[in-house]
Amino acid sequence: MTAHETSRTAAEIASQPETWRRAARSVASFADVLPRRGERVAVVGCGTSWFIAHAYARLRESGGHGETDAFAASEFPAGRRYDRILAVTRSGTTTEVLDLLARTGGTVATSALTADPATPVMTAADAVAVLDFADEESVVQTRFATTALVLLRAHLEAEQALPAGVRTLARAVEDARRALDLPLGDEVTGAEQFTFLGTGWTYGLALEAGLKMREAAGAWTEAYPAMEYRHGPISITGPGRVAWLFGPAPDGLADDIARVGGLFVSRSGEGADALDPLADLIVAQRLAVRLAEARGYDPDRPRNLTRSVILGTGPA
Repeated sequence: MTAHETSRTAAEIASQPETWRRAARSVASFADVLPRRGERVAVVGCGTSWFIAHAYARLRESGGHGETDAFAASEFPAGRRYDRILAVTRSGTTTEVLDLLARTGGTVATSALTADPATPVMTAADAVAVLDFADEESVVQTRFATTALVLLRAHLEAEQALPAGVRTLARAVEDARRALDLPLGDEVTGAEQFTFLGTGWTYGLALEAGLKMREAAGAWTEAYPAMEYRHGPISITGPGRVAWLFGPAPDGLADDIARVGGLFVSRSGEGADALDPLADLIVAQRLAVRLAEARGYDPDRPRNLTRSVILGTGPA
C-alpha cells in the first residue's frame, strides 16, 4: 500500500491476505453451512454479494461439485426447485435476502454467510457461517466479499472440486500480498473510463470491480464477459480509457484494444508473474480508493449509500 492509501477502506483492503487465511482455515467448522457435493444450489445476494455469488456459482458448477445458479435476491425464480439456497449478506439485515429466506424456509435447506452475528439472518437461515473477522466499518464492501468467496473456494479445494487452472488458495494469498504493493501507474489513475472483463468465474469479479469504482469514486465503469466485449462494448474504448481483464485473454483481444487506442490491463492471465484473479480484484479496490481521494470523495462513506438496504424504512 502507498502513502496515498490511508482511508479506513484502504486499511480493510490491506487486511485481506490475513482474512483469507483465516477463512481457509475455518472450512471444517462450517460443514453444516456449505453446499454438499451433488446438491442443486441457488446462491443469492444483493449488490457486491450478488457478484460474489455469481463467481462462486461458476466455480462450483465448472468444478463438478453440483449445478449452481446465482441470483439477485429480489430476482429469485419462484417455484424453481433447489436442494439448498445459500445467501451471502454482510449486514444480515438486507430486506430482499430476509424475505426470500422467510418465503422458502421449511421447503428447502437454507444457509447464509454473514459478518454480524447479532442480526436477523441468524434465525432466518437454517445454518449460518459468521465471518466477523472480515466485517468492515466502511460502507463499501471489500474484504468481507472476497473472504466469503475464499471460504467457498477453500471448500471446493478441500473437496478436489476446483476447476482446472484455478490456483490453490495458498498461492492466492501470496498473490494478494503482492497486489497490495503493485504500482497503479499514471495511465490507469488518470484514465477517463474503465471497462472490466472476465470469463467464467472471473466475470463476477469484473462486475464487482466496476461496482467498486462506481460506489467509491463515482467513476465511469462498465463490465462484460470478455468474448462479448467485441460485440459492441469495444466502441466505448479509446485513448485515455482502460480495458481491464481478469483471467486469461481470449485470442486477439489485446490487439483489438490496441487498435482502438485503449490501454489493456492484464495482470491475472498466464505466466509466472500473473496474479490470481481474486488478488487482481484487490488492485481494482485500491484504484477505487485512489480515485475517490483524488476526486475529493470519502471512500469510507460514499455518496447515496449506507451499509444495508432495509426497505420500508429507507437505507440503514
